Amino acid sequence: MPFFIIAGAVNAAIAVMLGAFGAHALKEKLSEKYLAIWETAVQYQMFHAIGLIAIGILMSPSLLGPITQLNWAGYLLLAGIIIFSGSLYVLSLTGIGVLGAITPIGGVAFIIGWILLIVAATKFTN
Repeated sequence: MPFFIIAGAVNAAIAVMLGAFGAHALKEKLSEKYLAIWETAVQYQMFHAIGLIAIGILMSPSLLGPITQLNWAGYLLLAGIIIFSGSLYVLSLTGIGVLGAITPIGGVAFIIGWILLIVAATKFTN
């Protein structure tokens, strides 16, 4: 449980730092296209950091508890942040277009993670 809360908080802090870095240090260095890609990476990192915190809270024994689906959901959101946002950050800085082919893998991890959260909630209510 604390792992996902800590991982979420760390990723939220990193998202804020990278967002500020993009808005200030990269504003004059990147094209509009790559700055928009950077901002997308920051937004998705923050959304899913909050998701990690929620999963960590839901894993409390007084809520859903440490069930397998929540554990997998947390790891998939974390993997999605690394793959999706990470590939977009690198793409923004390098312009290496092939990285765009990696990004959807992170997106799929996000989707499966959210579906597993739905499964966990459904399992709890039945």
